[in-house]
Amino acid sequence: MDFMVRALDLADQVAGGVAPRPPVGAVIVASDGKSVVGEGATEPHPGHHAEAMALAQAGEAARGGTIYCTLEPHQHFATTPPCSRAIIDAGIKRVVCPTVDPNPEVAGRGFEELTAAGIEVVRDVDDTAQRRADELVEGFAKLLKTGSPFVTAKWAMSLDGKIATRDRDSRWITGEAARSHAHSLRYRSDAVMTGIGTVLADDPRLTARDPNTGKRVGNRPYLRVVVDSHARIPANAALLAEAGEVLQVVTTEFPDSDRCEVMRIADAGEDAVDLAALLRHLGERGCHNVLVEAGEKLNGALFDMKLVDKVVTYISTSKVIGGEAALSPIGGSGSRWMRDAVNLKNAHVKFLGDDIAVIGYVDHCAER
Repeated sequence: MDFMVRALDLADQVAGGVAPRPPVGAVIVASDGKSVVGEGATEPHPGHHAEAMALAQAGEAARGGTIYCTLEPHQHFATTPPCSRAIIDAGIKRVVCPTVDPNPEVAGRGFEELTAAGIEVVRDVDDTAQRRADELVEGFAKLLKTGSPFVTAKWAMSLDGKIATRDRDSRWITGEAARSHAHSLRYRSDAVMTGIGTVLADDPRLTARDPNTGKRVGNRPYLRVVVDSHARIPANAALLAEAGEVLQVVTTEFPDSDRCEVMRIADAGEDAVDLAALLRHLGERGCHNVLVEAGEKLNGALFDMKLVDKVVTYISTSKVIGGEAALSPIGGSGSRWMRDAVNLKNAHVKFLGDDIAVIGYVDHCAER
């Protein structure tokens, strides 16, 4: 068994369900270097941290062993006692952990305390593990730095770049493997955002399936957000019938609904939702990661305002839709000159059945 991979898998399983805490996984291996004696993953507040859970499971078998964890153990008193002190007290001799905690209250101090106690701290892991560990906390890191969550824009399109036909039919552009991957994104996100146009055209549920079991999970994502300036969500909309919170964001005062929360977040001087203010509000609610599943209008506005951090595009390799009236994924003003086009960095491709996914990060430095 690759023990770091196992720790990352444990963290993946709780991602999207523990904010405002970051998702962390931990695995303890006995002094023989072979036997797993304890495992843990972050519990929702005010539950335990991953390291504490793994140590409690391991008991005395942890002494002389190694703990693999996906994020630096914290050394300060927060809602739980310091995990670094618990590791020291348990007699752990080696800590394998690739990622410094972006929280300024930690930021390397946990590693320093462990090293000062004579514990070997190993930071080097393979590139794949490092990337997975960094991705797990990218939303947590951005929220700490900016007060706003990490925004991923996701869409599925045909080979010629269309997200729906001229009659707004979009089911299904991609196959089951791509749709399953999209559900895993929802599962790991704290909020899913869409626009009223998508609600009226597609009547989505915006629920998530567990990536391991394929079963629908009622509390994932934690929040579903509809940008709906004039409060047009139909009373019989499918998303209102599902378990979980729905936030309807409007631009003028509307009465509260017994089906969802209604909030006014207007852009001064314009009949539009202030998207930057909306994201700050979601950050205040503890959301680390927001997944946008929308049409060209909302996507275009987010790109125009430089609010998108990551792109996940599913491309059908077998369908060409065509037609001037067919919808494209990005509207808005867009770029006048090629030098102003949005650039992606660290982009990579995943093959999902007959489809491909292109995943990359928006290079905000290039935009400037």
